[in-house]
Amino acid sequence: YSQDMAICRTRLQWGILIGGLVLLFTIPLFTSGRYLNMINLIGISVIAVLGLNILTGYCGQISLGQAAFMAVGAYVTMLLARYLDFPFWATLPCAALASGLIGLIFGLPSLRVKGFYLAMSTLAAQFIIPWLIVNVKPEITGGVNPMSIPAIKLGSILINSDESIFYIIIPLAVVLTFFARNLYRTRVGRAFIAIRDNDLAAELMGINLFRYKLLAFFICSVYAGIAGCLWAYWLRSISYDQFTLLNSIWYLGMLIVGGMGSTSGAIMGTVVVRLLDLLVKLIGPLIENVFPALSGAWGATATLGPLTFGLVIMIFIIFEPRGLAHRWEVMKHAYRLWPFSH
Repeated sequence: YSQDMAICRTRLQWGILIGGLVLLFTIPLFTSGRYLNMINLIGISVIAVLGLNILTGYCGQISLGQAAFMAVGAYVTMLLARYLDFPFWATLPCAALASGLIGLIFGLPSLRVKGFYLAMSTLAAQFIIPWLIVNVKPEITGGVNPMSIPAIKLGSILINSDESIFYIIIPLAVVLTFFARNLYRTRVGRAFIAIRDNDLAAELMGINLFRYKLLAFFICSVYAGIAGCLWAYWLRSISYDQFTLLNSIWYLGMLIVGGMGSTSGAIMGTVVVRLLDLLVKLIGPLIENVFPALSGAWGATATLGPLTFGLVIMIFIIFEPRGLAHRWEVMKHAYRLWPFSH
């Protein structure tokens, strides 16, 4: 039973895991520049999507405010690092806790409403939090102006490049992935899944809906706060318009593409959507060169990305609603059973 419950059940799986981690941490040795920048972006996005997967995929509570909770983490990081000279290892838990507490506030309606109405209540965070950033104490938050953030210092080491911050973003993403993967096997994770499947039946079984829903919002927002903190140190400059409703929709779309309720699906969806976005940005200028009429402010480069993203979401919702994770499981089962049909 313990072997069946283990994440890695065979020596082959352990070998693949160890080899994959070794390959992952040696990426800066053979890539740099734009591609390493994209890998860091993927790492931060994976953390945000993993948190959203805990709330939406595990617990069944829809959220359209993940980018707003990231903004809380980013701006708390900026305030502590810029004005109070907090080190990275102090700002990170503070940003995570602040985002978690804000997430609890916007998670309060989850006891009374669900589905579309819950999505609307979380959407409020996407408007309230940026408004507060812009209008409350703009001389401290910067208002509509970008705010710079000092680089991370670890002793005498200055983390001020994509190569150096890679070794902070990716290890944190790996640790948080491990936590998310194990969460569903705990009592809390099983309660989340019971609420997602049938909240009335879960309540009759003795599960405290209000407690576990708020806990799901808290964990989701903590992940968003960590992602926001890393985002701030990665870009070294933040602005409220980096955390728009469109970003929240992108995170939800990554979860749809990967497959809700699956940790591996959250990672696959994030990687696929981010790489697709990079591909579109590379193809856009080529299309504009071939068709000059499509160039300009609303040309191929600016519009092809959202159009492609929307088309991909539609295709997955219609033809593969359980995402890439389900298709991967089908392929693995087919391989194990081959040459038998079933």
